[in-house]
Amino acid sequence: MKTEVSTSQKKSFFRKKPLYLFEQDIKKNELRKVLGKWSLTAIGIGAVIGGGIFVFTGTAAHYHAGPALALSFVIAGIGCVFAALCYSEFASMLPVEGSAYAYAYGTVGELFAWVIGWGLVLEYAMGAMTVAVSWSGYFVKLVHLLGFDIPFWLRNDPFSANIYAQQAGLEKPMFALNLPALLIVWVVTYILVKGIKEAAGANNLIVVLKVTAVLFVIIVGIFYVVPSNWHPFVPEASIINGEDGTPRQAYGWGGIVSGASAIFFAYIGFDAVSTQASEAVNPRKDIPFAIIVSLIFCTVLYLLVSIVLTGMINYKEIVGEALKAPVAYAFDKVGQTWAVYIITFAATAGLISVMLVMMLGQTRVFLSMSKDGLLPSFFHSIHPRFKTPWKSTLLVGLIVSLVAALTPIDVLGEMTSFGTLFAFAIVCIAVWLLRKREPDRERPFRVPAINIIAPLGLILNTILIWQLSALSKQLAIGWLLLGLIIYFGYGRKNSHLNKIELND
Repeated sequence: MKTEVSTSQKKSFFRKKPLYLFEQDIKKNELRKVLGKWSLTAIGIGAVIGGGIFVFTGTAAHYHAGPALALSFVIAGIGCVFAALCYSEFASMLPVEGSAYAYAYGTVGELFAWVIGWGLVLEYAMGAMTVAVSWSGYFVKLVHLLGFDIPFWLRNDPFSANIYAQQAGLEKPMFALNLPALLIVWVVTYILVKGIKEAAGANNLIVVLKVTAVLFVIIVGIFYVVPSNWHPFVPEASIINGEDGTPRQAYGWGGIVSGASAIFFAYIGFDAVSTQASEAVNPRKDIPFAIIVSLIFCTVLYLLVSIVLTGMINYKEIVGEALKAPVAYAFDKVGQTWAVYIITFAATAGLISVMLVMMLGQTRVFLSMSKDGLLPSFFHSIHPRFKTPWKSTLLVGLIVSLVAALTPIDVLGEMTSFGTLFAFAIVCIAVWLLRKREPDRERPFRVPAINIIAPLGLILNTILIWQLSALSKQLAIGWLLLGLIIYFGYGRKNSHLNKIELND
């Protein structure tokens, strides 16, 4: 028997989307189911391996962990594994495109779901902006290695261009924008509008290229390792000048933990696999497989790269320009300048797939929120030929390209990490709650020892959030407050839960 939702249920911040409605969404799916388990795994690897491994390793080693950088990767990886297991159980039960947003909606309620969905916007959109600017930097370097130079006012945002002109003794430009960042976002947007099959094909090709480059770094770099660079492996805790010039605590076990937060950006993206559920051939089995395999594979590569890097050069020498490209600097320092070309080309190509997966995940989260009435129908408009949410894809492309082209992005890496860690923590809570409330529900994948793994995932990811800089936490909280304004102004009163009938 069906009964209308009561007034108190309609007004409740904790009203949950009935699980049978998720099943209806699955049946009404308009997207093409073309992704197998290996394509999904490649999407996970494509998102994870990118600028993080080529950039943040230097910062984390010099300012945080020293040679113990590998332990920072282990800590961050463990936090990700706990979350990955929880994501996998949910993905096997609810193979829909909303990822953590959808999981929270079915378990802890609408308000929490909105906050997580808005946090995922922070992760994916700002992550794509950050990666676009990073890609521009590598592209400019690659072009320079080939003997060409892009005018500084066409490779920097207006603020950065003014600073560059001042330092170089040049006249401040009347106009400036980061043209490479703007153009690459639109290339990715075009691929995404064309279709998921084309996007997955491009991603697979890039993944093969950059995994080959990472293996190259490990295999060749090991011959230039100087074991004395690893001693002491855990430097004594001390006070050093941080990246902003202010004194800060570094090294020791505290530095290892803060290093885990600093390099966490290198791990973001594996959760984007769960946003592709509606386009997976067998999502209940293949998404858990892809999430876990991609994360384990990337963690092993990260550990090996961090060990080789800190063995090739002393962590104290990673300063100045070396911080921007520590891996390339390491090979240059040992006299293998030819390797710089390979690494720079691989990083330039590899970052494209990171942007692709970030923007792909962003549009699928919007699609899920729009289907529930929390966002306008504009966001779930599907192209009749390409079967992609083309309008929201174009909107995301426009916003990401403009911000990347016109804004200096200093803390967006940490803000992206905030959104990711926040979602991870909530997913650990949600899967634990649902196991308690509905223990008999079919679960093709079950988190082992959930009473241990879920609480540890919550605690560890919360600790990593706490380790982020004060400014990034303040900006991220401001972003979440903006999301609440939109929810109370539009989402709550337009939610489909105001209209549907629930099973009595």
